[in-house]
Amino acid sequence: MRLRSLAFAAALAFAATWTARAEAQEKPAAPTPVLSGFVQTDWVINRQSSQNEIGPTGAPLNENRFTLRRAHLRADAEQGMILGSLEIDANTINGPQLRPIDAEASIRWPPRTPGESPWAMATIGLFKTPFGFEVLEADNRRPFLERSTVIRALFPSEYDLGLRLKGGWRFFDYQLGLMNGDPIGERQFPGRDPNTSKDIVGRVGVDTRPMPRVRVLAGFSWVSGMGFHKGSPSTKDVLVWRDANLNGIVDATEIQVIPGSAASPSQSFKRHALGGDMRVLVDVPWLGELALRGEIVWATNLDRGIQPADPVSAGHDLRERGWYVGFTQHIGPHAQIGMRYDRYTADADASSQVAGTLVTTDSSYTTLAWMAAARVGKARLVLEYDKNKNPLGRGTNGLPTTLADDVLTLRGEVSF
Repeated sequence: MRLRSLAFAAALAFAATWTARAEAQEKPAAPTPVLSGFVQTDWVINRQSSQNEIGPTGAPLNENRFTLRRAHLRADAEQGMILGSLEIDANTINGPQLRPIDAEASIRWPPRTPGESPWAMATIGLFKTPFGFEVLEADNRRPFLERSTVIRALFPSEYDLGLRLKGGWRFFDYQLGLMNGDPIGERQFPGRDPNTSKDIVGRVGVDTRPMPRVRVLAGFSWVSGMGFHKGSPSTKDVLVWRDANLNGIVDATEIQVIPGSAASPSQSFKRHALGGDMRVLVDVPWLGELALRGEIVWATNLDRGIQPADPVSAGHDLRERGWYVGFTQHIGPHAQIGMRYDRYTADADASSQVAGTLVTTDSSYTTLAWMAAARVGKARLVLEYDKNKNPLGRGTNGLPTTLADDVLTLRGEVSF
């Protein structure tokens, strides 16, 4: 009897072990997240427009300071056709800030092809707007400290919420997005969408090698959507006294009635953009890679970062134009130099009153950037001098003039 009980217990133990092993083989292992990230800290050695003062909004005007420009921590996980990503950004640009900057849930086909892009991958979440080259370029791979002025104006902070389809085959690649149209860096409704319309954004490109040491990457991009003009509430009549003669006495001629106004409804307006980008990479013997880059954008009513476009208030469509050209040259494995010139016109039809006469004005921002970098492993030190000019200055006579705003910056960067 005792032997029979022992045999029965052994059989139960064997059955339980076999069942557990079978279940473990049938159940796929949970994906292990892959962590990566980088830290960029800037020392603005000198900026011409910096002042030891407080601005109208209460923010300090001093820019000669140390700043945590970006600190990103990213987690990527995949299992078969399913992929997920989450990236967090910390910075001290306008005080300490911690925010999600990239969050993606994707499905792709084929499930996995080593060394090749999937034919199609659908993504929903928060990701970079698929337009041009600089918008999509990784912050820790870009040789220059920041993106060109036209890109920062039209696509502030690059990231927006939406749905994206992308893929590629051989030398051809494509991206198509349905986006809110309000990037997380815009001034009015960051990360929100005040109207039901969605922006359609896309890019098609090629990546080819016409010669053994030469690689050419080029693309065409477009945006089409609707912007938003915020309405105003109704106002009452207001009685105003202006002491014109500064005698402290209310005179009848100094009393003015400002009539009230009716409420105005919010309105939507059309906006769009076309762009082209190209890079030529040349393997120079003894030195390293020479990279030539250029991009041009034609847009209407799309500025959301520098001079937010509002054609309803302006009374006309704002035609925006921007472009940049530049190069970088590696000098061995540990050094790199480069130059980039960019120009952005926020309103090609801008005008102002001068001595009672309406005259056209130049609303162009220009930057000539020179950079030199040293790299050891995944650490990089970049020194950049930006010669900036913009139309926001005023002369001693009160007339509009260009404002010199040169900046010398040293950046330390470590990726992991």
